Amino acid sequence: MADSVPTELIEEYRQRQRELAHAVIERSLTKAPTVIAAVDVHLRGSWGVAAAVAYTYPSLEEIDHHVATGRLTFPYIPGLLSYREAPLCLEAIRGLAQEPDLILADGQGRAHPRRAGIACHLGVELGLPTIGVAKSILVGRHDPLGEERGSVAPLVADDEVVGMAVRTRTGVTPVYVSVGHLITLDEAVDWTLRTTTRYRLPEPSRRAHLLAQDTARTLPTDAP
Repeated sequence: MADSVPTELIEEYRQRQRELAHAVIERSLTKAPTVIAAVDVHLRGSWGVAAAVAYTYPSLEEIDHHVATGRLTFPYIPGLLSYREAPLCLEAIRGLAQEPDLILADGQGRAHPRRAGIACHLGVELGLPTIGVAKSILVGRHDPLGEERGSVAPLVADDEVVGMAVRTRTGVTPVYVSVGHLITLDEAVDWTLRTTTRYRLPEPSRRAHLLAQDTARTLPTDAP
């Protein structure tokens, strides 16, 4: 689909990302989060499902969830995935009964070619602290990190620290944490670890992933 998109339009959206990157604020949290939400997207054909799940902290109990389903209107273009997935993510988060204090987004924040991944997109749009917790690297490299839970290594791109490789469970592949909005990188790592218990992903993120995946399975590929 990317081949059918005019080059000038692709560049326009890349420029929007550069402007978004300037709008991202990295600062310490102004209050300790007590409601933490995670959002994840699962695709099925030309349709997408975004699931937002809210948990209490420190009990890490689910208190709410909301699912948004709709047709994807933006083509697949590497580096511009937030324009494809963010509308459904925003709808899912806004469907929660209570505004969260912190959002965990499945994807990149600053660890993006233009320093404006989906976590930045969501954070700036909502005006809420947001963390990108990605399962794989989009940009950058890092040195080896220890095998123990809590081990970290800076993720560096173009001589800039854009995120952190974080071992959330001993001996398990790390996740890649980066700032989305209104939080520091150290805090982003801390809250990722605080919300991760038995699995590789934070509990809210894992639940959002499973909910989006399970919901998508119930849809025909030509769902209305």
